[in-house]
Amino acid sequence: MKKKSYLSLYFLSLLCMIVALLPACKKNADVGSSAPPVITSIKSYVASPNDTVLHSAVAMGQWIVITGQNLQNATQIYFDGVSAPFNGALFAPGSAVVQIPNIQYAKIDTAKLYTVKYVTTAGSTTFSFKLGPAAPAVWTISNIYANPGDSVYVYGANLFFVRSFSYRGTAIPSFKLDTNGTSIGFLMPAATNNDRVLVTTKIGAVNFKLIATPVIAGISNENANPGDSVYIYGSYLKNIQKLTFAGTPVTSYSSSKDGSYVGFVLPTLTQSGPVSVTTEFGTGTTVYNVHDLVHGIIANMENDKWGMIGWDGGSQVTGNPANAQSWLPYNPDFPGNTSNFAVLKTNILQPGEGYGNGWPPDYQLAFDKEQWIPQANLGDSIQNYALKFEISIPKAWNGGALNIEVNGNNTFIYRWEPWKKSGTTTVAYTTKGWMTLTVPFTEFRKTDLDLGDGKGVPMTKFSDILDSSGNGTCYIWLHNYGGFATATGFYGAFDNLRVVKIK
Repeated sequence: MKKKSYLSLYFLSLLCMIVALLPACKKNADVGSSAPPVITSIKSYVASPNDTVLHSAVAMGQWIVITGQNLQNATQIYFDGVSAPFNGALFAPGSAVVQIPNIQYAKIDTAKLYTVKYVTTAGSTTFSFKLGPAAPAVWTISNIYANPGDSVYVYGANLFFVRSFSYRGTAIPSFKLDTNGTSIGFLMPAATNNDRVLVTTKIGAVNFKLIATPVIAGISNENANPGDSVYIYGSYLKNIQKLTFAGTPVTSYSSSKDGSYVGFVLPTLTQSGPVSVTTEFGTGTTVYNVHDLVHGIIANMENDKWGMIGWDGGSQVTGNPANAQSWLPYNPDFPGNTSNFAVLKTNILQPGEGYGNGWPPDYQLAFDKEQWIPQANLGDSIQNYALKFEISIPKAWNGGALNIEVNGNNTFIYRWEPWKKSGTTTVAYTTKGWMTLTVPFTEFRKTDLDLGDGKGVPMTKFSDILDSSGNGTCYIWLHNYGGFATATGFYGAFDNLRVVKIK
């Protein structure tokens, strides 16, 4: 009986405690539903590293966890003033999982930048959180050669909230910002005095240096005669202060509007040498010499570099007027070359017609085995070298590939088809007199049984085409790879085959 009374007293005391706690629980629940939200931190939603507290974010679409109190009854959540969609099922009193919305920074109220506003049925709170674009970046300028008053664009990234902008030492008070933050548009000022573009935004600043050193990518004719028109191709070839060709000053020239080329009449040259162009931004110089018919020559149809294995049918060698002989007649269709040169002529080619590296020779020029590079340079990178020669095509050429084959046996070929445009469009091709064709060795490709001549893997090293002494051969030939007869035949002249270091 005594034991029973003890149990009764225990359960009675427990009941009293539960009853006493009920009002308190109800009171706390009431407080949770009526108190405004509180944000204590924003954490990464990614599990690793676990629960990393974020102080900033730049990725729109990123999932984050807002932690705090009284977060369960949200009605609106704003990031930088932009409303974010959310799923209330992911919310609890102490946390809310939300995806950062897509924010167009060019259109937001900058007073709300770097804030998260959380609204519930019981009130709202604002939390400082650095969500915004990264520091500004500048990549390039649309036209550094624009005239005063012309429209110019600076291209980059995160070009939002620009507070100040100057172009080459001149402050630009009026400019237009792209809504994606990728450009600043302005009118070219009347005067500039340095090479800097300065952009300061609410986020940071960028000090961009203009790199506009002249770049020489090619020369129309490296072995032109005095009085011939010559063009240098590349970039930033404008506002030239000094121009030399083979060491000889050129005092009169004309640049294209965009600086992609400069043209001039070649003066009398007294030596070989590089081509050099100097502007306010610096000097660009070729690593190779022009007016040079000594170094790297494989074949020029002259004396010890005669070159031709033989000729017949559509190929021939022709001499200059002063040296013309009965067995080496001069061909007047290719003026502007006072030395010997080779000519290749074909009729219209039927599908599959045209051969190389063999007989009949009607479609090819075959050159003797010669020293291409010194044996000591066989290990050099082929990216630094090119095969060059002068070519003249006075009559329309439309159809058939001019194959330049090195090493024979259809190993590595470059297919030149300048008449071929986009898709199936073709445009008959001619040259204005003699021009220099440059073929980097990286452009030669191995013949592939499925893809065809010159369509396989690229050449990677000199041992692909040269013997252990640095000697090699070369064939130039026509072939029709199309399913129809070519629109025209080919009629062209070749001279000065050479291997040149271009880098």
